[in-house]
Amino acid sequence: MNKLMELYRDRIVGAISGLYRIRFRGTLRWLASERGMGTFMNQARILLKDFSGWVNGLTAQVRDSCESRAKDLGIEVRYLMSSGVDKEKLARQIAADKRITEGSICLLSVVEPCIAPMVKGNKASKKLELVMAPRKCVFVYHYFNDPVFGFGHVRIQSWAPFNIFICLNGRHWLERQLQKQGIDYVKDGNCFVRIEDIAAAQVLLHEQLKTDWAKLLNGLALGSCPALSQILRPLEPEYYWSADETEWATDIMFKSVEALEELFPSFVHHAMRVCDSSSVMKYLGRRNLAGAAPDEVISDYRRRYEGIRVKHSVNYNSVKMYNKSGSLLRIETTINNTRDFKVFRSPNDDEGKPASWQKMRKGVSDLHRRCEVSQQCNDRYGDALAAAQVEEKLKEVVSSACNKVVKEGKRYRGLNPWQQDDYQMLMFLSKGENAINGFRNHDLRKWLYRESEQSGKDQQKKYSGRTTRRIKMLRAHGLIRKVPRANRYVLTEKGQKFSCSLMTASALDIKALTEMAA
Repeated sequence: MNKLMELYRDRIVGAISGLYRIRFRGTLRWLASERGMGTFMNQARILLKDFSGWVNGLTAQVRDSCESRAKDLGIEVRYLMSSGVDKEKLARQIAADKRITEGSICLLSVVEPCIAPMVKGNKASKKLELVMAPRKCVFVYHYFNDPVFGFGHVRIQSWAPFNIFICLNGRHWLERQLQKQGIDYVKDGNCFVRIEDIAAAQVLLHEQLKTDWAKLLNGLALGSCPALSQILRPLEPEYYWSADETEWATDIMFKSVEALEELFPSFVHHAMRVCDSSSVMKYLGRRNLAGAAPDEVISDYRRRYEGIRVKHSVNYNSVKMYNKSGSLLRIETTINNTRDFKVFRSPNDDEGKPASWQKMRKGVSDLHRRCEVSQQCNDRYGDALAAAQVEEKLKEVVSSACNKVVKEGKRYRGLNPWQQDDYQMLMFLSKGENAINGFRNHDLRKWLYRESEQSGKDQQKKYSGRTTRRIKMLRAHGLIRKVPRANRYVLTEKGQKFSCSLMTASALDIKALTEMAA
């Protein structure tokens, strides 16, 4: 990201990076599986034939506790007839109508699908059995505008296994922090277009990561439903808190709308044509600082701002780029699947064992590392955008990698960008999703030799060997580097320039190149 900031330092005011939307999940792990639920029922001496009455009683306790808490808080309780209602929009409308600027807003309940334990008869064994199956139950939503965290909500599943979902927004949280510190700002929706002290704001965003997440989330859950700490007595299992989904956003604040508008088309071109974007979406109707947009769709930038979002995704994780509020460029990494990443910790949290690089978990104990990985992804994507703006001549950028090179006594051929196999390889290197966590031998092999997926083991081994030789060649030319302690590779600065310049040139026709050269 520093390269992009340095390249346009005369047009940029500054940038902040931090948590954006976070969806936490609280799980009673004992009840989250058939085996665990069976063990719990044995410990609590609950027979399968009594399951329905037992769990219905618990559901009534949860709903009564939520409604009693809402009554104590003096907030509206409303049952929704459809799960399709935009609950956040409704909560904000209730807050506006009742002029609630701080504190609890409302309690909404609605029937929604879930995965839950059920007791069914097995015709083959002629016995009752416990199974986890899709069904529907009532979910309770408690919306609030917390004095510390800002706008958010707690969502409680009223039927076993009584999962809890808590959604917070790091930017709303930052707003409360700035107000407390007396730092002036201009906020438009979920983003800041101006902050008086950007360095101080970044420090406050880092402070968020020092939170005792389990204590915070337990407090929010019990504040919405006090009965959660009592319904499973005397065993009282504790909630395990994980981050189901995290969004980490880097907001680059430009000095004016015009400054970003001049550059953004080239960023979009790079993302769509060079980085092989898998998703491009235009969204209209965004509110700007001048006021609400008109109802009619027009193309006058002075009256209505049209945003474009470009998204690259792989394995349920993604990196996005889009323009916000006219003068803000946002790069955002979303992580749903943590298993592609690693964290340095003791195996199975056994402090008696030496720490090593383990697969990242969704648990909040690994959240700090998850944010660190997300920032690295944003940085790589920002550097890729910067590579598209270099003023070096094409020959200067690509010539060294197109010639033979000797590395550690071994000779490697030069790349031929116009030869089909090498061109395909360069297309793969420039793909935006590789900024998320790099790529493996398998990923490149699957791209170059699509038929390998249908081949036998011996043939797959041959394809893997070919791919390994190609990776060695790319490393010898300095286009990629190996990720420490992982069988993954990421582009170097040289590799970004090389792949970007050639992909850009290959996407233009001769007439366009001639006009540019003139």
